[in-house]
Amino acid sequence: MINNLNQIKDIRKKLGITQIELAKKADVSQSMIAKIESGRLEPTYSHAMKIFDVLESLEYEKEKTAEDIMVKNIISVKPDFEIKKIIETMKKYEISQMPVIENHKLIGVISERTILESFLSGEHAAKASQVMQDAPPTIGKNTPVRIISNLLSNYPLIIVNDKGKLIGIITKSDLIRKAY
Repeated sequence: MINNLNQIKDIRKKLGITQIELAKKADVSQSMIAKIESGRLEPTYSHAMKIFDVLESLEYEKEKTAEDIMVKNIISVKPDFEIKKIIETMKKYEISQMPVIENHKLIGVISERTILESFLSGEHAAKASQVMQDAPPTIGKNTPVRIISNLLSNYPLIIVNDKGKLIGIITKSDLIRKAY
């Protein structure tokens, strides 16, 4: 939340709007915006809140969504894929995790870590279904980056769907590369 009058000018410029545009949206005068930005006027609480609310809503409008940062080519495996083939696929595409999909439904995720843990435990699993973790979350294509960031702090990847169809994948590296 914006709560400092000194931030108004910087945020307005970052959003690419003029003083006139901000004034119209906040229902205040352009001269008031200019005076606030120059430090010559302390607005009333209600005027300040109008301006802050407009800036905050504009920030959310401009925020990137899942559709903006997702990778459309989902490289996945089926539960019966052999671990050797999975490792080859990960090396080929230079990825460290993949969703496990069966009948166009997300059922789990397999990663270098789960494969390695299997080897280290002595299990030597042969199929993806034996080492996969629970399915990661799926989100809609209009989910904002701030929610995606929170989800990726707990999951290795997120799947993007639209009307029940899997349309993309987002990993931490995708988020860093495309959103920040």
